[in-house]
Amino acid sequence: MIAKTVSGLEAGLKAELDRIGASNTEIMNRSVSFEGDKACMYRANYMCRLALRILMPIHVFEIREQEDLYKGVRDIPWEDFLDPSSTLAVDAVISYTVFTNSQYVAQKTKDAVVDRFRERTGIRPSVDLDNPGLRINVHLFRDTCTVSLDSSGDSLHKRGYRKQTGIAPINEVLAAGLLHLSGWDTRMTLLDPMCGSGTFLIEAGMLTSEIPAGYFRNDYGFMKWKDYDPALWKEVKNEADSRINKQSGVKIFGFDKSVLILKKANENIGFTGLDHMIYLKRVAFEDSIPPSPEGMIIMNPPYDERIKIDDSVAFYKMIGNVLKRKYSGFLAWVISSDMEAVKFIGLKPSAKFKVFNGPLECKFQGFKLYEGKK
Repeated sequence: MIAKTVSGLEAGLKAELDRIGASNTEIMNRSVSFEGDKACMYRANYMCRLALRILMPIHVFEIREQEDLYKGVRDIPWEDFLDPSSTLAVDAVISYTVFTNSQYVAQKTKDAVVDRFRERTGIRPSVDLDNPGLRINVHLFRDTCTVSLDSSGDSLHKRGYRKQTGIAPINEVLAAGLLHLSGWDTRMTLLDPMCGSGTFLIEAGMLTSEIPAGYFRNDYGFMKWKDYDPALWKEVKNEADSRINKQSGVKIFGFDKSVLILKKANENIGFTGLDHMIYLKRVAFEDSIPPSPEGMIIMNPPYDERIKIDDSVAFYKMIGNVLKRKYSGFLAWVISSDMEAVKFIGLKPSAKFKVFNGPLECKFQGFKLYEGKK
């Protein structure tokens, strides 16, 4: 199988897969390959915080010219995976291949599947892009075509808890990944001083409580497969849920200056039942007071590409000044795609990573905050 992830989180995802019992895990570009049985596939979907999709390859073949795609896909015994009266959708990813348009590849794949059914049964599956009975993934790299079944359905970043969002919410998988990269000790006080709709706060609360990533989600692609095993799924889910412990004692704080945004965060947090450990306060970062003598700060300040800032240089200078003046004893992590403005934080990073927030390349930097000079 293949577990897809955000660029920069591959090593963390490999560690997650190793923990749930996957074998022969191997890091690839924005993904990790692994082996496992059906229960392992169910666990990967339900428990891996850093996975976007879990794909099961069913056929690999070579493509020298465009006609090879149609023939290769049509030769797959689709009747083993799909009823002719069901629905399908196709996602395509292409790199360095004879095709130049991924939508065309998806269309030709769909044609090959339905033509096979039409010839054999006289009935053809229809297309449903939103809720298909089978989601097919086609990956073309150079002259190799890999056809997979998508066991996840909707992307796994859709946890099911985010009922309200702000203007530019961070992807849940990326938020979990940044917590992993930061090395946050789940017993340590955590503060997001620009918390938005609360994604960092909730991901941290779920992590410290050992709530599975998919706990609030009801649907997965594999539930519509011919070989879906409801009893096995229930067993996997119950085993993971038995480890939940909401009594960790950790305190997680979220600040924001917007009443409306905090109302959205409060609704999301209330839905998860984590409001006993997550505390919200309306305050601008520059006016804030540390909620504890030490801890970790993680923040996703507005990027000028997504939320306009009047003066981004002054904004990042303010962040640096507040960190230095008020938050000695904390370790602060900041993600930003504004590569120039972030330099004006004026602190030397103790660690840094390159990650992507959607299409935006970002720096994720950690700063150890000391009293006076280091």
